[in-house]
Amino acid sequence: MTNIEEVEKQLGIVFRDKSLLQRAMTHRSYLNEHPEFPFEDNERLEFLGDAVLDFVTGEYLYHRFPEQREGSLTSLRSVLVRRTTLAEFARRWDLGRHLMMGHGEAETGGRNRAATLCAAFEAVIGALYLDQGLDSVLQAIEPLVIPQITRTLKERLDKDPKSSLQEIAQGRLHKTPRYRTVAESGPDHAKEFTVEATIGGDVYGSGKGHNKQEAAQEAARAALERFEEVALQVDEDSAQVDGEEQPEAGA
Repeated sequence: MTNIEEVEKQLGIVFRDKSLLQRAMTHRSYLNEHPEFPFEDNERLEFLGDAVLDFVTGEYLYHRFPEQREGSLTSLRSVLVRRTTLAEFARRWDLGRHLMMGHGEAETGGRNRAATLCAAFEAVIGALYLDQGLDSVLQAIEPLVIPQITRTLKERLDKDPKSSLQEIAQGRLHKTPRYRTVAESGPDHAKEFTVEATIGGDVYGSGKGHNKQEAAQEAARAALERFEEVALQVDEDSAQVDGEEQPEAGA
């Protein structure tokens, strides 16, 4: 079983009901290999934690930014509760190391898989809510949320990535980004899609998500991160070609 005291030390939280935290740290693959285990897996707590996070972050942003309109608040919240962000929060809490999971899942990189870490973080939040209520949840996530909000506003991560990519691609290359689904995996209740963002037939970014729209947004975000470098290279190549052709034209 997970050393609950170590997890509590990492979180800086002492649970009244230790079994809640134990369940939050139990991946379903562990039960597949240990059917005699006395606790259920963390999927029900994940479901609850997802809802709690939506509410707590929404309330936090509502009070933190009284001048912001609904659309801006929604965009900010979407960055805070998306899979990649929550997986990073889970890494800061070192949840992957403490997760109870099957040997096969662990051997294939399950402890660092974004979907697994996101689920574990949500499960811990669900467990904390049941154990100590909303105020404790807010206190626990605030040190994680504040730096993420600062980064989001500074880098404009809350702006819709697909819209941003389309503006840049059409403005500079006169081309429209396209999105194609290249992979689909997982059971029906937990599908994961992989989508590529292409510009002029070249792949600029790849993203994963629970649905195709989420995966496309992540692909667009990845494309934006390298677009400037690629676009600059295209401009340099064009300038080189023009420079080589000019002497021939004057000959």
